[in-house]
Amino acid sequence: MLYRSGFLIAGACLAVMVGCKSGMAGTYTDANGAVILELKSGGKANFTFMGDVEDCTYESSGKQLTLTCKGSPAPVTVFNVHDDGSLTGPAGSFMPPLRKEKS
Repeated sequence: MLYRSGFLIAGACLAVMVGCKSGMAGTYTDANGAVILELKSGGKANFTFMGDVEDCTYESSGKQLTLTCKGSPAPVTVFNVHDDGSLTGPAGSFMPPLRKEKS
């Protein structure tokens, strides 16, 4: 009985963790549509700037999202995640605020 309860609790925790990870998934854009960040399940991402698309990966932790794009002049970008779901790049960067598109 105790074994079964532990198994159920572990399964529930795993489901919550997976659900939170995919909570960031979606398409984020700036007001002009020049910057597009598409976060996919499994930590995959596409970053589009002025029509150039890069394959990237991402990780989210708390109020930060780390985007890693190989071959980019700035391979790692850390975004701040705000309560309204918007993303902002590092202070002093060119990165405009990005808002999640409605599905």
